[in-house]
Amino acid sequence: MPSPQNDLSIFGQFADALETSWRARALPHQIEPDGDWTIWLICAGRGAGKTRAGSEWILEQVSAGRRRLGLIGPTSADVRDVMIEGESGILACAPDWNRPVYEPSKRRLTWPNGAIATTYSAEEGQRLRGPQHDALWADELAAWTDAQMTWDMAQFGLRLGARPRALVTTTPRPTKLLRDLIAREGRDVVITRASTRDNAANLATSFLATVENQYGGTRLGRQELEGELLTDVPGALWSLAMIEEARVRREDVPEMRRIVVAIDPAVTSGEDADETGIIVAGLGVDGVGYVLEDRSGRYSPTEWAREAVAAYHKHRADRIVAETNQGGELVRATVEVVDANVAYKGVHASRGKYTRAEPVSALFEQRRVKIAGAFSKLEDQMTTFQPGASKSPDRLDACVYALTELMLSTTGDAIIEFYRLQVETNGRPGKVIEGQAQTLVRLVAPEGVSTVLTLSGESLNIPEDRKIMVTAADAAPLLAAGFTQEDQS
Repeated sequence: MPSPQNDLSIFGQFADALETSWRARALPHQIEPDGDWTIWLICAGRGAGKTRAGSEWILEQVSAGRRRLGLIGPTSADVRDVMIEGESGILACAPDWNRPVYEPSKRRLTWPNGAIATTYSAEEGQRLRGPQHDALWADELAAWTDAQMTWDMAQFGLRLGARPRALVTTTPRPTKLLRDLIAREGRDVVITRASTRDNAANLATSFLATVENQYGGTRLGRQELEGELLTDVPGALWSLAMIEEARVRREDVPEMRRIVVAIDPAVTSGEDADETGIIVAGLGVDGVGYVLEDRSGRYSPTEWAREAVAAYHKHRADRIVAETNQGGELVRATVEVVDANVAYKGVHASRGKYTRAEPVSALFEQRRVKIAGAFSKLEDQMTTFQPGASKSPDRLDACVYALTELMLSTTGDAIIEFYRLQVETNGRPGKVIEGQAQTLVRLVAPEGVSTVLTLSGESLNIPEDRKIMVTAADAAPLLAAGFTQEDQS
């Protein structure tokens, strides 16, 4: 018969185990929901505890008797570094008595009870053709390459046991696969949601302050911090997918052939004034445009001039380009007060903001422009600005001026290069807008243009009267580039 002292020791150990157990400390969105579901989807912001929830769920499944598990991440490195060996990975969360043996060369975790978890990456989704599982953990689904094929192969193999189940942990992005899963909520899919802030007790205060300051109140922040699935704004020239596809790491940016600093100056200053857009962009040796820096902000005239000149010297830019509609020569004078030696070019905007932005949006569609890093407030304006919007898209305007100067100059035959890029995209003609192809418009070409290349690849010589007939699809970017439409009334 055990002694009272041993009884107390056993109860003490039991109490300690309860106090340190996962379910006693987990946040509500990290605990497996009740109910008859097949897929548990955790949509949550960065740092919300998704990886910890996935690791603990896998350990619970092993303890519950599941024997063949699958772990799928965006890449093999992600599976190893995050899901298995990470600070919130399976090895870090497993108790000593139930710690698996990890064999990286075999892509396998083996538990003391014989359960085996095999690792896969979305880069090699075909490896999932054949293996069977009774539980799956799919991490960062929205970041998978070839996501649909990988997911389909995984689902075909989720067939062992009486109730096979899958957990998906991801920061949401508007991919088709994720939207399809969310649409199944209430049927075979159950969803828990959380923001970065929900896990604040387990995050560094400095981290929270930094991300809230940089991304709070932006669309990117709503996605990455709040865990909100965003959809594209009807009428906006940029989609979220276009922005993500254009994004590159700063260390992957090539040498620049040209760099400009563009300014869209605010006409007033103060707390309620518009911001002054200041964007640095370059044309790489690879022929691709790069958005390099966003220094926009709410400045007095002297302050925005100093910011622009500082960017000019930092990036060794070729010139500063500024809109002169509001300030005229005062814009040049303000810049030259700070540094009279900078190269300067004033731009007078004769067309509306939306029309000016259309050709630049086309360059993004053709993958001719990249974003070096992330500029959340600029990207917000790109993906939300619509015709007739009351608020001025200052950052977007400056970005348009910069890329127009670098890639869409309307002087001489440079417009031909713009159209050449359009028909060159992936070796096929550019996209013709449905419903507009048969509508003809008469345009008058600006001086200095002798030839244009249409979206269909047809080369048109400009006649002496400078008038040409083009489709409405061809007319839109030509009008933005300086052509005028003849009154046919």
